Amino acid sequence: MKRPMKERVSDFMAGKGFYIVLLLCVAALGVSGYYLFSGMEDPGQTVSGPAKVTVTAAPSAMAVPPSTATPRPAATARPTATAAPKTTPAATAAPAPVTATASVFTWPVKGEVLRAYSVETLAYDKTMGDWRVHDGIDIAAAAGTQVMAPAGGTVADLYTDDLMGTTVVISHADGVMSTCANLAAVPSVEIGDAVRTGDVIGSVGQTAIGESAEASHLHLSMTKDGVSVDPLDYLPQ
Repeated sequence: MKRPMKERVSDFMAGKGFYIVLLLCVAALGVSGYYLFSGMEDPGQTVSGPAKVTVTAAPSAMAVPPSTATPRPAATARPTATAAPKTTPAATAAPAPVTATASVFTWPVKGEVLRAYSVETLAYDKTMGDWRVHDGIDIAAAAGTQVMAPAGGTVADLYTDDLMGTTVVISHADGVMSTCANLAAVPSVEIGDAVRTGDVIGSVGQTAIGESAEASHLHLSMTKDGVSVDPLDYLPQ
């Protein structure tokens, strides 16, 4: 008895038929893949087969024309400023040092020495009526006689002494100081005045009550670096 077609197909697939169908499917896939890859390798050819696929190569990019921009002119180098050479100022000669010179002395008044310088030996004082030292010389001169600066210098002091009356002190070079006493009440100079040898500093007066017993005179005393000295050692002989 002849079996139905469905049963015979089932028996075939259960036997070797399954492998035969599987082999045919693989073969079909292989053929399809072969034609597909052959068409991709040659883009200019048309792949034949059930579906025609045409592959066209992409157009090449349009060449960009070269730039026509106008080139910038080369920068002109600025001239480099040249520094002016420094000039060294001529050296200024140092001022020559001032050399102190000894003062030139003169007699403040012209007259006889009534009483000499005596600091080591006591001398009799007619006014005081005793024996004492005398730190200067008394030069005879009438009242009102002009008194000159014994030497150039600066008026260092001006005062009224209780015994020696109106007094002017002048500072000279080399630490020498001269003191003119028994002047008239108002001298001709002030403290700080600069005087030259022979300048008038006042006049003979009668203000020294400590020597009032003597004839009219000018009392002159001097010191060197603060130590009493004999004016005759400085006055011209």
